[in-house]
Amino acid sequence: MLTAEQLCGLVDSHVQQVAGERDGIQLQGTVAQAYQAMREAAAQAGVSIAIASAFRDFQRQRAIWNRKFNGEAPLYNDHGDKLDHQQLTTGEKIDAILTWSALPGASRHHWGTDFDVYDPRPFASGQQQLQLVPSEYQPSGPCHAMHQWLRQHAQDFGFFFPYARYQGGVAAEPWHLSHRALATEAHSALHLTELQQCLNEHDIQGKDYVLERLADIKQRYVDTICSADIEPEDVWFG
Repeated sequence: MLTAEQLCGLVDSHVQQVAGERDGIQLQGTVAQAYQAMREAAAQAGVSIAIASAFRDFQRQRAIWNRKFNGEAPLYNDHGDKLDHQQLTTGEKIDAILTWSALPGASRHHWGTDFDVYDPRPFASGQQQLQLVPSEYQPSGPCHAMHQWLRQHAQDFGFFFPYARYQGGVAAEPWHLSHRALATEAHSALHLTELQQCLNEHDIQGKDYVLERLADIKQRYVDTICSADIEPEDVWFG
């Protein structure tokens, strides 16, 4: 069971470097082993998988959050359309951020159970840069074949897509995989009181508004995920 500090990404004592991935890609040991087995099985099937992002600590998530809140990074709606930052109220900005980026302290990436995957081969030359946008995983996209393989086989290794479809909270993320057993345990352990205490002790942009709406934010953007038992044919695209 993770501690409150581990759940909120304030420490990294629960994660380790994933062998075969670039430096800084960290997961819990059990999750890393399952991922490596899945990566090897995919390679045997002619499919290449790599991790774009895994464990992110609170400070990294806060930096992402603050840049978006301050207009230093773009904001999008759930369809991926760019929004005009200057035309948004504080609440609208926060909802736009939460559609694509987790609240610091509440990110599944804090747990060392979740990671974003892509096919590294189309990007090896450097001429094309990974954006982690839905179009890259659609039929004409560079990560489509990898995603199709994962739709069929990720569950065999204990993983599922928590954002397989948009359900009114986080946008659909075909790149985001979660370790079913350990992520479910962490999710169950992250209570509103721990999250509130974390935010009370650390500043983020829009903090007062977030704290006022924290129960709603947690329910909509943290607790609303797709079932791990979703059938492969129902995973994303739509």
